[in-house]
Amino acid sequence: MNIKDVLSKASNMLIENKIENPIMHARILLANKLKKTKEYLIIHENEEIKESIVKEYKEDILQLISGKPLQYITNHQEFMKLDFYVDENVLVPRPDTEILVEEVINIAKQINKSKINILDLCTGSGAIAVSIGAYIKNAKITAADISSKALNVAKENAKKNNVQIELIKSDMFENIKQKFDIIVSNPPYIQTKIIKTLSKNVQKEPEMALDGGEDGLKFYKQIAKNADKFLEHDGYLCLEIGYDQNLNVTKLLKETNKYRKIYSKKDLSGNDRIIIAKR
Repeated sequence: MNIKDVLSKASNMLIENKIENPIMHARILLANKLKKTKEYLIIHENEEIKESIVKEYKEDILQLISGKPLQYITNHQEFMKLDFYVDENVLVPRPDTEILVEEVINIAKQINKSKINILDLCTGSGAIAVSIGAYIKNAKITAADISSKALNVAKENAKKNNVQIELIKSDMFENIKQKFDIIVSNPPYIQTKIIKTLSKNVQKEPEMALDGGEDGLKFYKQIAKNADKFLEHDGYLCLEIGYDQNLNVTKLLKETNKYRKIYSKKDLSGNDRIIIAKR
């Protein structure tokens, strides 16, 4: 079969199974399988594909139909114009989180120090930590996570993007021993009861990275209680939040009486997405 016929058959399978953007997804998966660009597929649509490759490609299509995220099949996700490896051990980095990273970068540029110490708590794939390190050259990045498998992914992504980060296995602040100029975190924040109602591809992501407890605030409560102990004076706490959590998380931070300035920013959809607090 040639590229054109293989793509046509795959697209029809995805359409029949009501997969969003079927043609685009079919192209991405085939380009990944052939290690070519999507443009190559268009230019060489009459090129024959080995039967063994077609068989492997069909398996990828079936995995997508089953609900497996596209990024887990390709092991790629672009974030902050960088390329990240992702697998079933980490959340897929999402465009909304770029709002958080961009704000941390802006804050870091205003800190007048030769070396800026930054902690990424609940680092997962390392997307936040690596991106900050890629754009802020005088940052010393520490990335912490409770999952050894997630830390292995973060390590790979740091190497992939030529960024130096220190990795620490830690249940929140448990093994953190120093103070930082900035603490950034995108912790689990989905209410436990909501997880089972999410799309099946989101449910394929690691539950421990999604589950924020009964009220979705479990980890924010820990951060509000403990973060100031690990922040320098005038240090910043930078958090991603769920679209409906602004008031609750802001209240948690205000009740500590540890922060002088708290503000929030919206994502491109107009939803509250990040909260920044200055110690």
